[in-house]
Amino acid sequence: MNLFGPDDLAAVLLSLKVALIATLGGLPLAFAVAYALARGRFPGRALLDAAVHLPLVLPPVATGFALLVLFGRRGVFGHTLEVIGIVLAFRWTGAALAASVMAFPLMVRPIRLAIEAIDREVDEAALTLGAGPLTRLWRVTIPLAGPGLAAGAVLGFAKALGEFGATITFVAAIPGETLTLPTAIYQASQNPGGEAHTLVLCGVAAAIALGAVLASDAFRNRSIGPGSQAAGKAELRH
Repeated sequence: MNLFGPDDLAAVLLSLKVALIATLGGLPLAFAVAYALARGRFPGRALLDAAVHLPLVLPPVATGFALLVLFGRRGVFGHTLEVIGIVLAFRWTGAALAASVMAFPLMVRPIRLAIEAIDREVDEAALTLGAGPLTRLWRVTIPLAGPGLAAGAVLGFAKALGEFGATITFVAAIPGETLTLPTAIYQASQNPGGEAHTLVLCGVAAAIALGAVLASDAFRNRSIGPGSQAAGKAELRH
């Protein structure tokens, strides 16, 4: 019995593509929401915070069904998107959307904590030196929040890579189109005598996740160092 065939490789490659696009697509919005929650004081802040964490507490199948209602071919937004040539339901693009939604809370949390950990004096020093809001954002906040961004990206990628419930509800499991690695693992586990095949696929998933974590640690170790807050102040003087 072939424990890792062409269909399995296709599922792995599709999962990597879906997870990467879900992470890259969701990270900018995750940073914006994290910044608003960390620094903003506005009506509805608590509601936004609750909405961000909703995918963590809702059953994934419920999230997938909500996506189907909203972005299906007859959905609230899906019909409009289809008119301009964007189809999400039962396509790999829909798998990326589902993975991004499910990963979003895990991206926001570490970024928010990283922004909250930035010494307010750094921002005040930047303001004193004449730096505008965008300058402070690009030259102070984002560099100092880099480890949080890396952690959010890794957590988001890992969650997107392992997303199953919302994905299979929204886009099903079409070989070559929406059959991702988690779905392939599930299908293998349901086959009589498929334990060895399932273990191989689980090992592949674990290896990819471990590689992402090690890459994140390497980035964090390079980004964090003594005097990093002072470095933010020094950067503004150049």
